[in-house]
Amino acid sequence: MKLLLDTTYFLPAIGISIKELPRDAPIKLIDKGHEISISYITLFELSAKGAKHVINGTLKSERVTRGIRAIVYDDAVETIPPHDSLLLLTAFKLRNALTDFIDCLILSSAINHCDALITEDNDIQNLKKNKEFNELMTTINPKFKIQTLSETL
Repeated sequence: MKLLLDTTYFLPAIGISIKELPRDAPIKLIDKGHEISISYITLFELSAKGAKHVINGTLKSERVTRGIRAIVYDDAVETIPPHDSLLLLTAFKLRNALTDFIDCLILSSAINHCDALITEDNDIQNLKKNKEFNELMTTINPKFKIQTLSETL
């Protein structure tokens, strides 16, 4: 299955651990035969979160840049640009259901290029119960799923 991973799963690559999640989630998914994608917006989010930690003194800037480079140059990870017209149009429609436009861009990238978005984000998870969202999915990618990591592994 072609999966787009939310930013959370790439935080360990720049040195930020998430207690509830395995550090090697992308590797585990690849080992299970899944294709992994990320949005360029994820690279922006990683940079922003990394900068926050660099300023606080909890991370070295070299750690952040090395982690982002590792993701960008990993042939096993497809990077999806956010400027595609269809992707943007979908993101604009999603804005009615999600307040965070960055989440709209990430979700739209997944809807338009993948089989599923893997995320722990409650706002995105709650869309599964949203009638307008489900109608939109029917027209764009009827088999698309929103899943957590545990549901996928």
